[in-house]
Amino acid sequence: MPRRNEEIEAEWRAYSQRFATSLRSARDRAGLSQEDVAYRAGLTRYTYQKYEKGESRPGHPANPTLRTVLALAQVLETSLVDLIPKDFPDLRSR
Repeated sequence: MPRRNEEIEAEWRAYSQRFATSLRSARDRAGLSQEDVAYRAGLTRYTYQKYEKGESRPGHPANPTLRTVLALAQVLETSLVDLIPKDFPDLRSR
């Protein structure tokens, strides 16, 4: 039986919030401001702020590109393994 889109979206929203928490924690450990991280990663401050809120645009869960996640890990001097929460959702349709 296929999974319902609402269930998958709810899982993705929850995961985006865990990513946002991880991002904020890494920034705090690095001692950087949101503006510093955004500038060094090639993002606007607004875009970075949305990622720290777990959103890409208002009402939509964060979904940064791979390039963006790599840039953020480099700026924050952390590994992808430490930045991306381990309990990722199963996004496959069944």
